[in-house]
Amino acid sequence: MSSLDQDQRLHPGCRDKTTVSSDSSDTRELAKQPLHGLKLASHAVLEKAQQRGRLKCSKCGGSRMFFCYTCCSLVGVSLQEIPLIKLPVKIDIIKHPNETDGKSTAIHAKILAPSDVTIYTYPCIPEYDKDKVVLVFPGPGAVSVQDMMQCLHDRTDSRSHDSDEPCIKRLKSEGATHTAENPGIPDEAKGLESRVYPLQRVVFIDSTWNQTNKISTDERLQDFLQVELKMRKTCFWRHQKGKPDTYLATIEAIYYFFKDFHEHCLAQEYNGEYDNLLFFYSYLHSVVNKAKISAGKC
Repeated sequence: MSSLDQDQRLHPGCRDKTTVSSDSSDTRELAKQPLHGLKLASHAVLEKAQQRGRLKCSKCGGSRMFFCYTCCSLVGVSLQEIPLIKLPVKIDIIKHPNETDGKSTAIHAKILAPSDVTIYTYPCIPEYDKDKVVLVFPGPGAVSVQDMMQCLHDRTDSRSHDSDEPCIKRLKSEGATHTAENPGIPDEAKGLESRVYPLQRVVFIDSTWNQTNKISTDERLQDFLQVELKMRKTCFWRHQKGKPDTYLATIEAIYYFFKDFHEHCLAQEYNGEYDNLLFFYSYLHSVVNKAKISAGKC
């Protein structure tokens, strides 16, 4: 098992299993479950929390279910009861100030991968090295995840040649993977770092699709390599009228990005390593879907 696989462990008390609907015999409902078959931690803890009902957030006092989207903290659920995920690359989420917190799925990523996810509220955008960061956002010049790393390497090579500095020299100085300089770094960690180089961070925009233009056209995000998940379709229950089904919810975009990254950039067979990014999303999807079926809307 690789170090990456080991980092994908669940906290004690969780069990890694494929979550299926409790009404699996209902073929009509299964047909409405595009998330069926994911390798997820048990949803039993969320089912119990839902039965208890909403509770007050200990920090802000707001009435919440599962987590507080204002404070980025769990409510009625302990940290030991949910899966924690280690991502191979850090991500930043730029959130539109008018995005309704309770409708955003960005908080799912922050709670499930707390050490690798940072959320900023626009107009706050950190400074980036544009040759080492990608923006996941559709556009005419956007590339696929499969082509992303080659494009980044081409950018690095181009800048290196412009500065008359050999590319291999940049790799040694910035990769920081020498045994002599970093004797404590495991070989597998060095291998992972070399495979993700020069990518250092991935940026996502969190807003309604009608609000994205303000952030995506900000001059601080220009000249970034844009990555588009062209072949993925959303199953978000808040589908935005008039928008194509390739416009994903934030947590969907994060999940599909890392799934493709694992296969195409890390060159590893995907075995559900990041499925738990959809831990909350898949459960809420099933709850909403059951409600629609009960109401005769499906």
